[in-house]
Amino acid sequence: MKAQRKFLVGSAIIVLTLLVLAYVGYTQSKTYYHTISELSTLQAPQLHQRMRVSGNVRTGSIEHRDGRVDFVLEEQGKSLQVSYAGTDPLPDTFRDGAQALVEGRLRPDGEFVAEQVQAKCASKYEATPTGGPAPPSPASISPAQGSPTGSS
Repeated sequence: MKAQRKFLVGSAIIVLTLLVLAYVGYTQSKTYYHTISELSTLQAPQLHQRMRVSGNVRTGSIEHRDGRVDFVLEEQGKSLQVSYAGTDPLPDTFRDGAQALVEGRLRPDGEFVAEQVQAKCASKYEATPTGGPAPPSPASISPAQGSPTGSS
């Protein structure tokens, strides 16, 4: 009977520990999306949470400093100073005027410390001008045309 009781207590401790770890992992990995305009309306508890913010990179604002990159995001006339010191390299599409999504935390002084930066170049995703030839779709290219060693 004693061995069975020890087994049950040990099992309960293990299950409880796993539940606590799962809860802590879940709460720390939550990220909330906010616009730059919304940041000024957030209450104190919300300001300390991990969040995502997007905007356009202000032209001429990207500065590479000792191990970090500082830049300004703009959206609807509002701006946000961002500092990125992550370990991942910045995306190739991260440049002036690009749309960027930053993930991290807002400091009390109003600067956003980004842990991740994602970017896309708007011109890359624009529609082709009307009247111009559209690029061929992959489905319209036959296997012989698409391969460099196709027969002639």
